[in-house]
Amino acid sequence: MSSVESQQEQSSQSDPSPSPNSCSSFELLDMDAGSLYEPVSPHWFYCKIIDSKETWIPFNSQDSQQLEEAYSSGKDCDRIVPTDGGRYDVHLGERMRYAVYWDELASEVRRCTWFYKGDKDNKYVPYSESFSEVLEETYMLAVTLDEWKKKLESPNREIIILHNPKLMVHYQPVAGSDEWGSVPAEQGRPRTVKRGVENISVDIHCGEPLQIDHLVFIVHGIGPACDLRFRSIVQCVNDFRSVSLNLLQTHFKKAQENQQIGRVEFLPVNWHSPLHSTGVDVDLQRITLPSINRLRHFTNDTILDVFFYNSPTYCQTIVDTVASEMNRIYILFLQRNPDFKGSVSIAGHSLGSLILFDILTNQKDSLGDTDSKKDLPSIFMDQGDTPTLEEELKKLQLSEFFSIFEKEKIDKEALTLCTDKDLQEMGIPLGPRKKILNYFRTRKNSMGVNRPTPQSPAGANMSNIPKESEFYSSTNGLDVGIGQVPVKYPRLIYKPEIFFAFGSPIGMFLTVRGLKRIDPNYRFPTCKGFFNIYHPFDPVAYRIEPMVVPGVEFEPMLIPHHKGRKRMHLELREGLTRMSMDLKNNLLGSLRMAWKSFTRAPYPALQASETAEETEAEPESNSEKHSDVNTEENPVPVKEEAPPIHVGMLNGGQRIDYVLQEKPIESFNEYLFALQSHLCYWESEDTVLLVLKEIYQTQGIFLDQPLQ
Repeated sequence: MSSVESQQEQSSQSDPSPSPNSCSSFELLDMDAGSLYEPVSPHWFYCKIIDSKETWIPFNSQDSQQLEEAYSSGKDCDRIVPTDGGRYDVHLGERMRYAVYWDELASEVRRCTWFYKGDKDNKYVPYSESFSEVLEETYMLAVTLDEWKKKLESPNREIIILHNPKLMVHYQPVAGSDEWGSVPAEQGRPRTVKRGVENISVDIHCGEPLQIDHLVFIVHGIGPACDLRFRSIVQCVNDFRSVSLNLLQTHFKKAQENQQIGRVEFLPVNWHSPLHSTGVDVDLQRITLPSINRLRHFTNDTILDVFFYNSPTYCQTIVDTVASEMNRIYILFLQRNPDFKGSVSIAGHSLGSLILFDILTNQKDSLGDTDSKKDLPSIFMDQGDTPTLEEELKKLQLSEFFSIFEKEKIDKEALTLCTDKDLQEMGIPLGPRKKILNYFRTRKNSMGVNRPTPQSPAGANMSNIPKESEFYSSTNGLDVGIGQVPVKYPRLIYKPEIFFAFGSPIGMFLTVRGLKRIDPNYRFPTCKGFFNIYHPFDPVAYRIEPMVVPGVEFEPMLIPHHKGRKRMHLELREGLTRMSMDLKNNLLGSLRMAWKSFTRAPYPALQASETAEETEAEPESNSEKHSDVNTEENPVPVKEEAPPIHVGMLNGGQRIDYVLQEKPIESFNEYLFALQSHLCYWESEDTVLLVLKEIYQTQGIFLDQPLQ
């Protein structure tokens, strides 16, 4: 034992630093650290109300640094600092954070240095800036003078005790008092106090790239909630944007390192709130039955949006809101990002995709054209293709009545509105009246079905717009005979590059409207690309390609997994299917050869041995040939080697329908995950990666490694 003690004394003499396992070593370390006081590093937070609770969320390091620089300049009274990629503005003087592009409650902003642990969720809550300064001064005195056990009282009459730099606690008095008004002396459970954001467990992101390459507007579907957590379109688009930033770092790493790309900005477009602020909810409430109140309220707030869109009055409100919001946000975005030189794309979820589809089909190729219904007759009727009223009456052998209509200033459109009584008052006999009314009413009901392909006012060929019997043309106020609500569609002030539809019912609505086929030559007047993306179990999604190529059955394009290849359960399923087909073909080939051997004519008994050997070899060669033929008849490889399918020009000649791969757990019961499948796109890496891939391909930038 004496030798061990001597070795310890020698080691202590040779190494003056204390052992970290001894209690005295902590005191020495704390005293050494205390003699060198370092000011705390502040970080900026903002407060959000989540589930009726205040939650303090840190700004990313880039925004916090900008806020701190503005604060340190001493001119923060009227200073406005853009944060979160320019989507929010922080008014330093007010300590408030305001949304730029959409309506949102302002949130409080705080410069945070000291924190205490919350009651229930173990998340740290920052002290107010004024009390944090008091805590920091007390801490500085305690460190420099080495005088601890400091006791402070917060503005809420809560007690904070600084025992040492490693141990600081917050005592909250037990709520309540007795009948005499005296507060009980017992204190609540002590809560931990931390100094500096680096000492608390919180995720702080680095920030977003300053360069914006592309702008995407996202339009929501029915109802105010966009997912199973009943989150708004703003929150869901935030998730979509976050996923895109992560995928840019993993799949476009080379382009980022070469500073070829920055990021894609996704901005939400909300039309539900303006629609339901028109007073229609009050009208619905008066006629709603009092039973099953919550279910009826849910129906009025969500499902009725589909019927609103099929109403001429409210459909006009919806399309005006969507188009005006996208135009307003686009102008505001350009004002705040004057260096932006990228393109714009649009995306819609569920009913939002149908709204965008109708708006795009009713755009004009030239942004300089005016979109008024008064100009439509000059575009589609006054080109010499449609006969005049005088020519129509001449066909009916009623030319003598043209002077009467000319005197009353009645044209073809007015004549379709005339009744039998009106024509009788003009002095037209009964027989001609019946012929005129029957002819023009029939023409009115079928107007546009047999209309020739129109020419533009400048004489340019517009043959890419099909006949309305196949697809409606890009006009305002589509014919009711086509099935679309007759409204005036506003004009977008930009030409979208690509249109993405997520979980879209476009195909179903077009079919219900009476459209059986989309002309393969049709394309959007102002948009080059169109991608119909859906989950295989989505109950709202429908395909588009069978409407373009109705006579051919083919599968949609399978979206690759963001990590490459197919999901393992899909590969296993395909492998088992291929194996079963091979076994089936081999078995059929063996049975066929066995049957041929039984039904084959017998050979001569005195045949030479060489001939016998040749005849014995023939069945083997035939079986090999049959097996080869059978394997060639296997539908799986034939399907994979099939030539590319031409699905028209709606997506520039590329495929339109793209299906996601279901997760392994979803394949067990597709009914159980049906609703979730319709709301899965916001956090789907596969969906976001396809969007990014198609957007950056237009700029000549590709994935680091092409996905299989």
